[in-house]
Amino acid sequence: MNTLDYIIIAVYGLGMLSLGYVFKEQKDGKDYFLGGKSFGWFSLGLSIMATQLSAISFVSAPAFVGIKPDGGMQWLTYEFAVPLAMIFLFVVLVPPLYKAGVVSIYAYLEKRFDRSSRLLLSGVFLISRAFATGIMVYTISIILESVIGIPFLTSLAVIGIITLIYSLQGGMKAVVYGDMIQMIILFGGILLCLFYGLDALGGWDAFLAKVDSNRVDAVNFAPLGINHDGDFGFWPMLLGGFFLYVSYYGTDQSQAQRMLSAKNLETVKQTLLFNGIIRFPVTLAYCLMGLVLGSLVLAAPEFGNAIPSDKADYMVPVFITQYLPNGIIGLLIVAILSAAMSSLSSAINSLSAVTVEDFILPFTQKNNSEKTLDEENNSIDNSSYMRYSRWVSLFWGLICLLLATFAGSIADTVIEAINKVGSVFYGPILATFLLAIAAKRTHALGANIGIIVGVALNIYLWLVVGDNLFWFWWNVTGFLATFGIGYLVSIIVKRDVKSVPIDFSVDWSQLRSKEAIILFVWFIFIVLVSVNLPAILS
Repeated sequence: MNTLDYIIIAVYGLGMLSLGYVFKEQKDGKDYFLGGKSFGWFSLGLSIMATQLSAISFVSAPAFVGIKPDGGMQWLTYEFAVPLAMIFLFVVLVPPLYKAGVVSIYAYLEKRFDRSSRLLLSGVFLISRAFATGIMVYTISIILESVIGIPFLTSLAVIGIITLIYSLQGGMKAVVYGDMIQMIILFGGILLCLFYGLDALGGWDAFLAKVDSNRVDAVNFAPLGINHDGDFGFWPMLLGGFFLYVSYYGTDQSQAQRMLSAKNLETVKQTLLFNGIIRFPVTLAYCLMGLVLGSLVLAAPEFGNAIPSDKADYMVPVFITQYLPNGIIGLLIVAILSAAMSSLSSAINSLSAVTVEDFILPFTQKNNSEKTLDEENNSIDNSSYMRYSRWVSLFWGLICLLLATFAGSIADTVIEAINKVGSVFYGPILATFLLAIAAKRTHALGANIGIIVGVALNIYLWLVVGDNLFWFWWNVTGFLATFGIGYLVSIIVKRDVKSVPIDFSVDWSQLRSKEAIILFVWFIFIVLVSVNLPAILS
């Protein structure tokens, strides 16, 4: 890196800080956490994509495709369930949550069940999201230090302090518009790496001649992920992925908060359509980048020798330093920082929203259970709400950075562990929300027992069954156990069921809407493209 690269990084940092200043005025809590429900589908769609495409994805996914043992283009199978999950979200799950007028999606669980249900799921979200975000920041900072020479604390400061300042000041508006900028930069970085990688190989034809054919296969219909018959099979990735993505986008505050920030339900539908379509091309782009750089590793021994044998994730940063000119290096470092900042800013805002709405406000007022959702949100004055919100945002930002500084001893194995922890909880959490929305006879005791059984089952599968069952299936097993037990207990054990004055009817005609048809056709298309990828790249 030279002076030009550092100037580019500095300009980017100042630009992000200016976002916080531009959007520093907020009228109330909904303005701070939901941007006044002023966002259109394009800004929300890019924001969701930027949050989902984290810095770890930018460096780890290409490494998996290009050089990791047993890796390859089967990474694409992660995307198969996305279009189907988007259909379910805008038909069944998101409309009732949007109509509820909540800031924290877990608030409805108290109105539908009781406070214990709300706090249980809120607590799970706070712990898991803060932990995962801290590990993400650590991982990127240590890669930048080891490969590019940026000191760990400098990387941590650039990622953490700048993100904390603009998200603390500007709230959701700074987060969303910052994500838009970062997504554009990140995708540009992927294209730059792809272009320079192909140029170093000698062009597209040279790439096709040198690519490892064993890494081109994307779809395998045989493995079921049972008794070591293989992972990344079509059916576990499709079925497990469906429950994972419905839960992630619909019941994880960091993603669902975007939906709650939309202008109206039509904007929500357009946002989900955009995300359901755009994810595959972006994923395909960085997977192709991984194939290209992996081919370059085979063709250029000096490049491969610079990547530690036990640190495949260093492939992209090493390529940046060895093959890109100054100026472009700065832009690619900005792309990595953008991905990290996007994930961190979303985490700070959503962690703060859940803490204020679920843990502070309910305990600052009496007889909260008798209030409507809107009365609860307006039960304190705006200045106090904003003061709580900013202090809590600062708290969670510092917690994430603190976790990053202590992550070194476990970072080598924790990335997979984070994904497994998510799959332990995603199915049960989704089932709890669907029990609240669709099963009118379910009461709090049934829901709580259901989620405990669902989580316990998944922990048993993790610790006892182990690799005999692919962890993607946990999203299905946890959902079925929680929903089944929750409903059964509610029928057997008679309890009063709360009624809430919110319309939770499902408009099944939406399954015939143009958006649903487009997404279903897109699902078939991406599967066909993936199946025929070896022929396309031959």
